[in-house]
Amino acid sequence: MKLVLAIVQDKDSNRLANEFIEANIRATKLSSTGGFLKAGNSTFIIGVEDERVEKTLGLIKKTCQSRKQYVSTPPMTLNVSLEGQVPYPVEVEVGGATVFVLPIEKFQQY
Repeated sequence: MKLVLAIVQDKDSNRLANEFIEANIRATKLSSTGGFLKAGNSTFIIGVEDERVEKTLGLIKKTCQSRKQYVSTPPMTLNVSLEGQVPYPVEVEVGGATVFVLPIEKFQQY
């Protein structure tokens, strides 16, 4: 048995949850926040049998594609006053998924 932790962008989380339901994969979804863009994410916690890990990873890969997005960023300066500074848009890559697959030593359900 494996524990799959998948961190995905909120825009992809509902579609991924529906894919898990259709594939009869049980997952717990937690709200989380990314550190770089301070954007909303969802973290899925999935306990899955070894033979179903690849199917689970395939669903995540299919559903959570990365894409380009513009975000407003203040200009980089050593001047701490920031008076008159105008934020400018920067293109960044968002979406996709960060996935960890961990071995499970023991599983119990009560």
